[in-house]
Amino acid sequence: MISGDQDMTKASGPPGVSGEAWVRRALRRPRPVARAAAALTVRRPFWMVGIMLTAVGACVIMPLSRAAGDPAAKRGTPFTGTAAVGALFTSSNGHLGSHFCTASVVDSPAGNLLVTAAHCMEGRSLAAASGVVFAPGYHDGTFPFGTWTVRATYVDSAWLKNESPNDDVAFLVAGQPGTDVQRQTGADTLMINEPAQTVRVVGYPDAANAPLTCTAPARDFGPSQLVFGCDNYTNGTSGGPFLANVDPRTGEGWVIGVIGGYQQGGDTPDVSYSPRFSTAVFDLYETAVAAVAASSG
Repeated sequence: MISGDQDMTKASGPPGVSGEAWVRRALRRPRPVARAAAALTVRRPFWMVGIMLTAVGACVIMPLSRAAGDPAAKRGTPFTGTAAVGALFTSSNGHLGSHFCTASVVDSPAGNLLVTAAHCMEGRSLAAASGVVFAPGYHDGTFPFGTWTVRATYVDSAWLKNESPNDDVAFLVAGQPGTDVQRQTGADTLMINEPAQTVRVVGYPDAANAPLTCTAPARDFGPSQLVFGCDNYTNGTSGGPFLANVDPRTGEGWVIGVIGGYQQGGDTPDVSYSPRFSTAVFDLYETAVAAVAASSG
């Protein structure tokens, strides 16, 4: 989604090359209110966990001219960024290309997990010759917390099977084993089954060198999606976190969604969607945490 008349999603188009997938067994077990998330795919050869083939119920959402009810009352404004949120860049043999999506550091035991939208990583290689790099706090050509190579991607089997908008969530492993991006940037706390509420959304438009911020209500949009009304959220803002309970000193908060889901985040700049973070997201997080621990051991 770029501006005005164009029907585009909020992620730039991928180059069409993908690594091998490791897919978690998609258990939908009941949980009380939790603080994290889990299910999966890792782009690493020769690893395969079972793929659950149980059909996932579709959520039918009626199109609305303004899903938030009224034209956006607020506009996203550029700012110098927050440490735990950054841009995803293409990389070729150690040279950065352009940024194409947004991700944020999420609290984890190893301190190296990011959360973004699954569609951001679709078709993207993690090979050295053509990879993806995370730049936390990036703004105006500066990299205050360095750059971190993405070396694994975890998505839900429902996303792999049919690109279910309710499972448009990915966890990424950033940096080499033993490194800890969270120690440098801080992290947001993953929360699931949270009610619709006011959130701060941060995203990196493709055409800008600084992120946007806007605080506005996130409303229910069907049983499995949230919708947020703020203008200027164009291509590149996909994966931007929906942050609740934000600490004004650090910018850290509870991440309860990411720009994605319905219409892969929205096809106009003033309406953005997110899949509601549910037990499946908690399962995906747990699988990513376990895989990181196994690879480090």
